[in-house]
Amino acid sequence: MTETATLGGGCFWCIEAALKELRGVESVTSGYAGGDVPNPSYEAVCSGSTGHAEVVQVEYDPETISYLELLEVFFKVHDPTTKDRQGPDVGSQYRSIVLYHDDEQRRQVEGFIERLNEEVYDGGIVTEVQPIETFYEAEEYHQDYYEKNPADGYCQVQIEPKVKKVREEFAALLAE
Repeated sequence: MTETATLGGGCFWCIEAALKELRGVESVTSGYAGGDVPNPSYEAVCSGSTGHAEVVQVEYDPETISYLELLEVFFKVHDPTTKDRQGPDVGSQYRSIVLYHDDEQRRQVEGFIERLNEEVYDGGIVTEVQPIETFYEAEEYHQDYYEKNPADGYCQVQIEPKVKKVREEFAALLAE
């Protein structure tokens, strides 16, 4: 039986590609959440008027990879201290956000952020933590973007270093 995690840390293409490297991750779907406009389009989300963030919804096997391990990777592949920005991507749709699915996820992510704030970031984490309400799947051309477009300039400059970081720093968590 799988569980679901919903995470946003800049462009969903980056987070999707990084998390797909991990064992126990059954699927990663790019989409939108955290806003108040039903069925938003990519263009509407990019305008900043919907309140949504670009996020990924991760289906994973908790017997193979834990929620905390997913959080560890997620917080390594994006900067949780920059508000509404990741690299060249600027706007509230690129904010750092964790949308929890139950009280146990809420407890785990709040504890994880508290520990990171104490040990690494000196209280500087700006990641939003809120309950998931509705996840809207992004348009098909956004799904598996890195896999389909590895030679794209954005993929080479922004996504490839994140994938490489996962491969180097989380070798024990990589899929076979």
